[in-house]
Amino acid sequence: MKPNIKQISELTGFSPATVSNALNRKKTVNPETASKIWQVAQQAGYRPATRISKIRLVVCRKHGQIVNDSPFFSALMAGVESECHRLGYSTIISHLDWSALDFDNQLAQILHDRTAANLILATEFAESDARLFAGSLTPLVLLDCWLESMDFDTVSIDNTDSTFIATRYLIGKGHIRIGYLKSKVAIQNFRFREYGFHRAVRSCGLDLDPDFILELDPSMEGARKDLSDILATGKLLPTAFVADNDNIALGACKALQDAGYRIPEDVSVIGFDDMPFCEIASPPLTTVRVFKQEMGAAAVRRLVDRLTGERKICSKTQICTEFIERDSVLDKNLAQESHNGEKNHGKSESQDV
Repeated sequence: MKPNIKQISELTGFSPATVSNALNRKKTVNPETASKIWQVAQQAGYRPATRISKIRLVVCRKHGQIVNDSPFFSALMAGVESECHRLGYSTIISHLDWSALDFDNQLAQILHDRTAANLILATEFAESDARLFAGSLTPLVLLDCWLESMDFDTVSIDNTDSTFIATRYLIGKGHIRIGYLKSKVAIQNFRFREYGFHRAVRSCGLDLDPDFILELDPSMEGARKDLSDILATGKLLPTAFVADNDNIALGACKALQDAGYRIPEDVSVIGFDDMPFCEIASPPLTTVRVFKQEMGAAAVRRLVDRLTGERKICSKTQICTEFIERDSVLDKNLAQESHNGEKNHGKSESQDV
């Protein structure tokens, strides 16, 4: 049963007049007070009567070092817009920058707009950042993040299992000295990818040398420069690396090649995302394909389920990936067999003589 003004007043401790003004979005109510009233009212079952016909994609940037104009996010947004159109919703794209002077006002406008449901691109979020969106007056879904919290619907990449599979692939190809190319900029996605890497190494009983975990800038050029500086010290390298993303992987490949290493003969590299340029890199990059458009579409469908009331409990959806085998990984098993064959052939010739 929908609560009335008096009941919400009793629950919040604010006067009926203040509650009424807050629920009717009167500007005379302090924004913080209005947010508290709306949060309690929603928990009590209050829903505004306005029919929502718009879905707002909020592109959030805490530092902008990960969320940018790359093909990854372009494809994600295309998936959102296409699915919104298919389901009969118009799309609004808003940008929310943590460094903006009017950040609080921008956030309040998004949360208090009852005409649009919110799809939050939360790639750069920490767990605590999601709490800022708890007061949304309309349903919301967090996209491209996974939280320990049970308070939000989320749609994310299956990061851990994906790097687990990629690392096990390297081990299956005979690599036992394996390293990880880790982003200097920490986000949840990268943390879960590194966890999958460690899990795979442990599951095969291999020792992990901490010196093989290298921190690089998440951009292609930044990763190239950082690894070039490391290589100049004469550092011992593993036979293979798994990287947090394709930018880091390709930047690392360039640094290795500049230093005279052959890929994959000397060092093998696996990326993550399957960006368009991976296939035309030299050599083409073995990587993890993320279905970006499908992720965006799945988030829209979850949000629409909320709008129509078909699903009232929160859910965490992980979109599976596909491992893409190209030419940046050496099969050391075949290389060893070839080497042994050459040795045996040499012995036979000697015996014949």
